Amino acid sequence: MADDVGTPGAVPVAGNGLLGRRALLRGGLGGAALLVPGFTGAAERPPWMRAPGTGMREYGAPSPLEAHVRRVGIASQPGTDGSGASRTPLELLEGTLTPNGLHFERHHSGVPAIDPGAHTLLVHGLVRRPLTFDLDALARYPLETRLQFLECSGNSAVNILSPVPADQPCGVIHGLVSQSEWVGVPLGVLLEEAGLRPEARWIVAEGADAAAMSRSVPLEKALDDAIVALYQNGERLRPENGYPMRLFLPGWEGNMSVKWLRRLRVTDRPAMTKDETSKYSDLLPDGTAELFTFPMGVKSVITRPSRGVGLRERGVYAISGLAWSGAGRVRRVEVSADGGGSWAEATLEPAAAPKALQRFRIAWRWDGGPAVLLSRATDETGAVQPTRTSILEARGRNAFYHFNGIQAWRVDADGSVANHYA
Repeated sequence: MADDVGTPGAVPVAGNGLLGRRALLRGGLGGAALLVPGFTGAAERPPWMRAPGTGMREYGAPSPLEAHVRRVGIASQPGTDGSGASRTPLELLEGTLTPNGLHFERHHSGVPAIDPGAHTLLVHGLVRRPLTFDLDALARYPLETRLQFLECSGNSAVNILSPVPADQPCGVIHGLVSQSEWVGVPLGVLLEEAGLRPEARWIVAEGADAAAMSRSVPLEKALDDAIVALYQNGERLRPENGYPMRLFLPGWEGNMSVKWLRRLRVTDRPAMTKDETSKYSDLLPDGTAELFTFPMGVKSVITRPSRGVGLRERGVYAISGLAWSGAGRVRRVEVSADGGGSWAEATLEPAAAPKALQRFRIAWRWDGGPAVLLSRATDETGAVQPTRTSILEARGRNAFYHFNGIQAWRVDADGSVANHYA
């Protein structure tokens, strides 16, 4: 690939070849186009131009040539069928929206086959009027849209649990995060219609799966930006993502957005369910445990280059990735190509809403030698993404939920990329 140091914006701004943020906007940096020897302006038609194409379908599907773009890291817990997780292939996607068929999954007892006509949502407990809502009733309420991320609190945990870097693609390590346009009824509207009693402080949300997945949610969150979601990316929820209705709590750990929502019990205290005590709690080095650590911390990850998406030859590449924070918007993402010795600010696409994924990019001139790529996000509260080492020192190896440590990718001289502990 061609060097073009004379192009404005192409001057290195950090060690090991990171270029100014304007470099990607300038032509001539990549040099990836191929010259056509003896081109005269005429070209033979390729085979697909010589006959009419296929007809229309009732429901679209990706090209067969994109069959490799599928969920990854699919694993069920031993002795179960469907209790486990599958992950989004982050390194194979662009932008920030996750197609429904690639949204990550996390199930505690498989995917229930629910008859939507027989399913209802019960609101009871510390309310003046216990109410039930079916789909027809919910359809009469004003709907709101949330274009925001959902992240499992166990996302990226392998990077804290494994003493050696897992030899896995970005999606397998970090793919328990996805973003959708969620549409549903504001939860506060339903609670206010039921009439909250003065002593109400929490709600306990229960799902209709065989595990009766249940989580306690502070009332303040329920009245803030929570919705009972009915649609995802314009269509009805799919079964694996909560059909026919689910709770969605923007910015908070994913298991709290209870799928297949069937019951909301209003209480004066948390229920201390099995899903918030034996699971989704962190054992600390001093023997104590942290409970109810709801928001997901500020985080970023380089999706390309990454393991399996390497470099072919020396030259200029676009380093690209995703950043997010459960506290709001990401304000800045910095990238290092020398293992943290120096940093350059990346171009960060603005978030459509708080608690949404944001894409970042920066130009990098790879000289063909070894490199270590890092990204570091800072959110609008001033919180800075921590290093893996600092998390280990503060929390130990058993506190693996909410791991938001900096991801390092090692680039070798042959262009291959591997997970790395910086």
